[in-house]
Amino acid sequence: NGFRRANERFVALVRLFMSLQAGDTFPSFSLLDQHGNQRTNADFLGKPAIYYFYPKDDTSGCTAQACGFQEQLPELGTAAHVIGISPDSVKSHQKFAQKYSLEFTLLADTEQALCQACGVWVEKSMYGKKYMGVERTTYWVDSEGVIVRVWNKVKPAGHSEEILAALRG
Repeated sequence: NGFRRANERFVALVRLFMSLQAGDTFPSFSLLDQHGNQRTNADFLGKPAIYYFYPKDDTSGCTAQACGFQEQLPELGTAAHVIGISPDSVKSHQKFAQKYSLEFTLLADTEQALCQACGVWVEKSMYGKKYMGVERTTYWVDSEGVIVRVWNKVKPAGHSEEILAALRG
């Protein structure tokens, strides 16, 4: 039991030092969007971007967060690209986007490569059972691909308004 606690502390420490921070370059990626199109970080350069990582399509928190971004999209979309990322499939993203009329990009990180590169693929616990999943995290990235700000352990309600307020300065 002592070994397990020491190991958990070590993992937390490593994660702290490996997590992306303001001033870091956002990792390169090549992922499929909800339409099955290959998208890379180069597609989103030239304009600031909001990359938000979420656990699963069509769950209560993730739906609230996505619908919040959609509500703010008329203003938010003029200031930045909005990109949602989860380990769900292209088909799942298609259904999710259609069901809630989402007009922004959803990327399918089915191999969790970008999630791992960003340090958001973490051990989680529910009802005493441990599993790997996405820690809800948002990155504001400037037009050249440099991280401006990071929001960790995001609460879905009101998050899009917080992002919009930050972009307004």
